[in-house]
Amino acid sequence: MASQRAAGAASAADPVPADLTAPPLARRMACWCYEGVLLFAVVFIAGWLFSALGQVRDAMDARRPLLQAFLFVVFGIYFTWFWTKGQTLAMKTWKIRIVDTAGRRLGQPRALLRYVCSWLWFLPPLALLAAWHATPAQTGLVLTGWVALWALASRLHPQRQFWHDALAGTRLIRAGT
Repeated sequence: MASQRAAGAASAADPVPADLTAPPLARRMACWCYEGVLLFAVVFIAGWLFSALGQVRDAMDARRPLLQAFLFVVFGIYFTWFWTKGQTLAMKTWKIRIVDTAGRRLGQPRALLRYVCSWLWFLPPLALLAAWHATPAQTGLVLTGWVALWALASRLHPQRQFWHDALAGTRLIRAGT
């Protein structure tokens, strides 16, 4: 009986995709932009919850760093939960899946590692801008330039994966037609 359950669980596992090719860069970046749009809703709800529970009445409240830390955790929960399922809503829309390097579904630890590594999209330019005391126009230019360079650097990876995926042992693949 137990062996039948174990065999049934193994057969119910997701099959490893035959094609582990990365989607085109344009599709991955369109998905990235759409994900940013969807995150507005996540930020709105999380910000409202933080403000309501914390009795925040002023945008310049001294607890602003706590809000940022709270959002970091909320984003981590959002992404790791969806990535362990294989796709976020934006990834479903753009027919992209996330798997480990062997083509299997991600576990919580690997999804969390990818979340931390994905901050390479933003942390290097933000660290530079913090030291530079840049204007909003300079900030936009530096962030846009870094994102473009980081995305184009995927062309240097043998499987055309983003470098944070290589660091985390994950890969983006095409999710069916």
